[in-house]
Amino acid sequence: MAKRSTLFIKIVEGKNLPIKDMWHEDDSMWFLCQVTVLFDVAPDSDSHRFPHYSDNNRTGSSDPYCIVKIDNEAIIRTATIWKTLSPFWGEEYTVHLPPYFRTVSFYVLDEDSLSRDDVIGKVSITKEVLTAKPQGVDGWMSLTEIDPDEEVQGEIHLQISVLGDGDIPRKLCCQVLEARDLAKKDRNGASDPFVRVRYNGKTYESTVVKKSCYPRWNESFEFELDETLADTGLLSVEVWDWDLVSRNDFLGKVLFNINKLQSAQQEEGWFRLGPDKSKHSEYEGTLGSLRLQLRLRDEVVLPSSHYKPVTELLSQSVGSQLNGNWPDFIMLIDETTTAESRQEVANNLVKLFLGQGLVKEFLDVLFKLELEKTTEPNTLFRSNSLASKSMESFLKVAGMQYLHRLLGPIINRIFEEKKYVELDPSKVELKEAGCAGLHRQQTESDIIQQSSSLLQSYLSELLTSILQSASYCPLLICQVFHQLYLRVQECFPDPEYRKVKFIAVTSFLCLRFISPAIMSPKLFHLREKHADARTSRTLLLLAKAVQTIGNMDTLACCSKEPWMVCLQSAIQQGITQLKDFITKLVNCHEPEDLELQTRMSLQCGTMEKEGFLFLHRTKDKCMPMTSPFKKYYVTLSKDTLSYSRTQHSKKSLFISLPKIRAVEKVEEKCFGSANVMQIISSEDSGQQETLYLDCKSVNELNHWLSALRKACSHNTNTMSCYHPGIYKADRWSCCHQKEKSDPGCDKTRHGVTLQEWYDPLDPDLEAQLIYQHLCSVQHAMRDKYYKLREQQGVQEADSVRDQKKVDGLSKLFSILQDLHDAHAAVEEEERSKNKNLFLELQT
Repeated sequence: MAKRSTLFIKIVEGKNLPIKDMWHEDDSMWFLCQVTVLFDVAPDSDSHRFPHYSDNNRTGSSDPYCIVKIDNEAIIRTATIWKTLSPFWGEEYTVHLPPYFRTVSFYVLDEDSLSRDDVIGKVSITKEVLTAKPQGVDGWMSLTEIDPDEEVQGEIHLQISVLGDGDIPRKLCCQVLEARDLAKKDRNGASDPFVRVRYNGKTYESTVVKKSCYPRWNESFEFELDETLADTGLLSVEVWDWDLVSRNDFLGKVLFNINKLQSAQQEEGWFRLGPDKSKHSEYEGTLGSLRLQLRLRDEVVLPSSHYKPVTELLSQSVGSQLNGNWPDFIMLIDETTTAESRQEVANNLVKLFLGQGLVKEFLDVLFKLELEKTTEPNTLFRSNSLASKSMESFLKVAGMQYLHRLLGPIINRIFEEKKYVELDPSKVELKEAGCAGLHRQQTESDIIQQSSSLLQSYLSELLTSILQSASYCPLLICQVFHQLYLRVQECFPDPEYRKVKFIAVTSFLCLRFISPAIMSPKLFHLREKHADARTSRTLLLLAKAVQTIGNMDTLACCSKEPWMVCLQSAIQQGITQLKDFITKLVNCHEPEDLELQTRMSLQCGTMEKEGFLFLHRTKDKCMPMTSPFKKYYVTLSKDTLSYSRTQHSKKSLFISLPKIRAVEKVEEKCFGSANVMQIISSEDSGQQETLYLDCKSVNELNHWLSALRKACSHNTNTMSCYHPGIYKADRWSCCHQKEKSDPGCDKTRHGVTLQEWYDPLDPDLEAQLIYQHLCSVQHAMRDKYYKLREQQGVQEADSVRDQKKVDGLSKLFSILQDLHDAHAAVEEEERSKNKNLFLELQT
């Protein structure tokens, strides 16, 4: 049985953010403002204005981005949206978390090129709030000021006991052992922590441990127990960062009720550090807002045997070998699924049928259902039906590598060239276009003519790539489009509808797959960052041209947007080329056992990414003083992690994935970078070996962490703790322990992963999610069941088919009840374990 939480995150937009970058209307003043902010110099202390310039001529903006943290661990960084106080991100993420996580926080920062990034504010949401709203949280949330006394993290290991009995005065003993994952307050990427213990007006302080977020003290403090304060007395244990010049920084505290301690006599364990009392923020309501969409889903996945009946029932509803024993089951799911949940249900069904090798049959059933409901061919597959959403999901799961190979070169070319492209005369900006030659400003017609030539060049390159892609398009996709093509041709055989079968294919391939990827390459993992305004406009115009070709109607486009007429000949040629491509695509030969081949390739996909690697063997006593990182091409496959000098050169090292014991982050102070991870593996001799990987950004770091953690999720010899520092100068940099074999000073975090398009299929998880959906629509299905029972005997011609429906629904309800009982048994077992644990603690 597997238990985890999945958090769906959509960072939509922000509004009313404060100005962090100021400049004068004369752009030359911007640099002066930046220097003033950088060096904290007041240019005019009396008026707080820049000399010789009035406040009316000053303006400003910000360059905002978001950092998402789970319990103080950064897992996501959005793109920076330049020069705006109302940024739009529209970025979506799915994060898999262990059930014990506490808080998700969103920090908004302003990116600065000359100084450290400014923190604007944050939004924090606890797990309890998300659990209380299973339908999700969606709305605007006010940013709050970041109070240093509330930004605490980490845990402290304490042993607290009450000593003495009878006539001997009792004493309260507090033994401070160690702490881990404390907040970093100093510029060196660490802290100088000490502990302050308070009780009944008396205070003790521990020694200061320099430059460590994982200190070990092993000190004891005793207090005379005041019996008169038995009910109200509190023991306070505070952790502080010692500073020589400025005031000490608060790192967190734990409070203990003395009355409970006297009953238990002793309490020992790791205690989470909490914040100090929150202060009233003078900036409340003035830092702007974030619009967020969040939904938490707790998943308890049972063993595979429990899901076999529901999987078999779904397979029978589409299986060709049973001649569609109960195809109405899919129709029933379509009719009872709401618009809000349709995309998620489509994702789950597509992945489940991919795992069963029946995705072609499943989509074919949906094609038939959609065609039965369609009377006007112009509206075919244009709505957000289960068929449309399922095809979208299928193309993203089975065709993402194909999309990257198809669009990667043209997208990279547009990003690198950064040409100014505009066809709409009302949007042409002469300043943006620059000069055509020495001292000659370009005219509007010059810009439109150059833009037309550039777009035709981009479009020609893209269409050539599409034509050539017929040879490497995944065979399963060819097979599905072949089915779609034939079904539409059968439904609309008249000559006047000869284009409809082509438009049916392009409605998915162009309008729902290629065009969205062109407009938003980051969302399809084609680029790491969003495009700037100029590049975005170029991508939008290219996507419009592709959409027009996909619709196969040049006149309609030119009538709505007359300025597109300059591309008419290129679009007409593109329509002819696209028809040739579709003809080739739908006539690909089917190899034997295609479904099995596709299933295997989907489950054993290879992730490839470049990064800076350094191999540090455990037998080495010291780390080198110079930079140890060298560039290698790293490949993560089903069984190994390997790297080489270039992508095509011979691999110089292989690490067997079953030998990996931990994949964790490294402290920033170790290498001067916050994006370093370590891979700890065991050699055949039993010795440990550590490989360090330096990534370009926090997103790349977390993608690698997630990929490796998921690839090693079934490893048995994993570590429960590790060292986030490095072993240098005969000691660990994190906790200062001198023994290299010390087991570790921090917990491993195997459970935190990001969901990616290349993740392997998980049939049990998909079956569990479909079970949850069927439970949510069970009332609607029972209404259908009772109506069918009433109709039996009234319509004798359909009595056999109606009986099949009734029998199928009866079987479905029985399967759902069995799964419900299995989950109830698991919950009861969990409650029993917790109860026994509580009794043991009391004893």
